[in-house]
Amino acid sequence: MVQDLSKFHVGAVWCMNFSDCGRLLATAGQDSVIRIWVLKSAFKHFSDMRARYYVKSFIEDDKRSLRMGASGEEGEAGQRYSSSPVNSADEVWSPFMPNPLCSFRGHSSDVLDVCWSKNYFVLSSSMDRTVRLWHISRLECLCRFQHCDFVTSIAFSVKDDRYFISGSLDGKIRLWLIPEKKVVNWNELDEGQLVTAVTFVKNGELVAVGTYNGRCIFYTSDKLSYHAQIDLRRYGFKRHIMCKITGLDSYQDKLLITCNDSRIRLYDVRDLTLVCKYRGFTNRSSQIRARFSHNGQFIIAGSEDCMVYMWKTRFDSNTLPLPGRKDRSRHWETHQAVVTSAVFAPKPDVIFAQIERARRRLLNSDQSEANDEDEKHRKSQLSQVSIDTKSVQELIVSADFSGVISVFLNKPKVVAGSSVFLPT
Repeated sequence: MVQDLSKFHVGAVWCMNFSDCGRLLATAGQDSVIRIWVLKSAFKHFSDMRARYYVKSFIEDDKRSLRMGASGEEGEAGQRYSSSPVNSADEVWSPFMPNPLCSFRGHSSDVLDVCWSKNYFVLSSSMDRTVRLWHISRLECLCRFQHCDFVTSIAFSVKDDRYFISGSLDGKIRLWLIPEKKVVNWNELDEGQLVTAVTFVKNGELVAVGTYNGRCIFYTSDKLSYHAQIDLRRYGFKRHIMCKITGLDSYQDKLLITCNDSRIRLYDVRDLTLVCKYRGFTNRSSQIRARFSHNGQFIIAGSEDCMVYMWKTRFDSNTLPLPGRKDRSRHWETHQAVVTSAVFAPKPDVIFAQIERARRRLLNSDQSEANDEDEKHRKSQLSQVSIDTKSVQELIVSADFSGVISVFLNKPKVVAGSSVFLPT
């Protein structure tokens, strides 16, 4: 682990999502607050944006942070709004600012999902039966979209982010037009089918909808007309086994379906064929969602056994340990509670470039003299490390039921030619 962002959330973190640019991370959950984290290298850009567009609220929020600093809710204002130089070898590997860039308050119950638009708008859905719209330059909620039941999942339209889709436990999916604050199309599933997950697939042409009773139903994205469906219910001896869909994620023409039978299924949406089924993690009663890496080569998921699991989606036949097995996982214990969410950074090259710049600045600075033997050893290791841009580089953020958020990366080893994903 290279960074711990755990002192802010109270209770479980149910959802996390990176912005498209990879420089911002939204986290939310049981405490009903959406927190936005920013990379160190992007802090000035986004804090200037906030100051430029909302100076008055920025100052008021700064004063509130001073008042709340003693309680630790938002940390010290000086830390929150100022960037400090890297003074130690350990700080080189920490990609995020230690305190949130901003926090959005307004929901009255658990936040179940968050998503980003390309222009830094944030949507959040909640058990308070609303979806709320935010922007990182503003402190207040920009718009509220009322529903009839818990809103379990949301997604901005891939083609036009003035639209978004929402799925609710009332069994309806709704296509909203944000500027007009209204539903432009909707569809209702068969009676008893609760919507548990939604996402856009095939470059936004279709909407995939996951249900409580194990169906993944596809609709056209413009009219929400029925297109096709996959039935994931498993049939055992004299009874069928319910298979709630807990998460959906798409990459190009592939769709990941996470279910509470502790299986992740990879489908090709062009012909709805099952490509692979991944096992190993535990998901019986949680809303865990498996996610693709930025290039689709890996899959990651949290687990009820307090571990993070990772699978490869593409294999070199020369290195495959067992011919024909495509579901083998790597896992490591990262938390002391159920890992509710795990995500890859969508632009890891941005983060590793930041780390390399920080490494060089530290080694070349006047502060590079070590004050103790441990720090001297760490800096000696830093001087031998060079980040290979051609090697596999991933950054992972995971969160758990107790509010702990941990950041991991495949830190380059000192030994030449080796780079392994390290959980420590």
